[in-house]
Amino acid sequence: MGNQSTVARFILKSFSDDPTVNAVCTGCLLVTYAFGVLANIAVITVITKDGHLHTPMYFFLKSLSFLDVCYTSVTMPKAIVNAILGSQEISFLECAVQLYSFFTLAATECFLLTTMAYDRCMAIYRPLVYGVTMSRKLCWELVSTAWICGALYSIFHAINTFSLPFCGPNVIDHFFCDIPPVMRLSCADYHTNEEVSFIYTSCIILGACVLTLLSYLLIISTIAKIQQVQGRWKAFSTCSSHLTTVLLFYGTGSSLYLRPTSDYSPIQVRLAAVFYSIITPTLNPLIYCLRNKEMKVALEKVFLQLQRRKV
Repeated sequence: MGNQSTVARFILKSFSDDPTVNAVCTGCLLVTYAFGVLANIAVITVITKDGHLHTPMYFFLKSLSFLDVCYTSVTMPKAIVNAILGSQEISFLECAVQLYSFFTLAATECFLLTTMAYDRCMAIYRPLVYGVTMSRKLCWELVSTAWICGALYSIFHAINTFSLPFCGPNVIDHFFCDIPPVMRLSCADYHTNEEVSFIYTSCIILGACVLTLLSYLLIISTIAKIQQVQGRWKAFSTCSSHLTTVLLFYGTGSSLYLRPTSDYSPIQVRLAAVFYSIITPTLNPLIYCLRNKEMKVALEKVFLQLQRRKV
């Protein structure tokens, strides 16, 4: 990759080309990032401390929270610091590492959400064998597999993007190293690489989406057979938070990566990136805490313990 590239450094753009708008965006995203990190850390802490939450569902939720902290931290700190200091340079190697890390974490989240859907499906569709099937060992294996698959998935994107020669413009029309804006800086025809990337992403991500959908079809068919309305609502409430997270993740991500390359718009790319790279990971802990009674009770316990220590 290094022999084909004469560009040693790239220049990232800010959140907006307008200085006033950029300053406002930087302040808002700094607060959002800090809140998201603290909220996800709070979820991890509560689940770890409360013995009642040591179940497969909350194990996966803790894994998701840790993943979201890493996911937002790959891009946002660098982008915020660049916006504040006005230093927007990023080395070729750092750009490649950022792109690889971002897609590793994004793909891992996709696979982890599929795993969480399977967990909810087993809990509702096969409740009698759920405790035996979803052992702690299997939970660790599923999470590890999601991370490994995410890392392997993003290797292709890194090679496919940075195997292109970069010998001319070096201004990336984005606030972090993403595939579409980086490819457009190549001094060779990038359209074939872009189309291959689109097909590859569509097959892998849509495959995971189909597995998630199948899990929910089994969940819905099982819930429909429950005669009592209260029983139906109780069963559905255990997976409603996860379903909301899935819709947010796929809704924001597919708006950019599963759209025709001919519809590329730098402004739309930056706007969509704000949603899927920081807004969605920040909303995840809120969704699970506000819609989950057990999490609310656990949070209250931790809060009361902290108050007693202060007294």
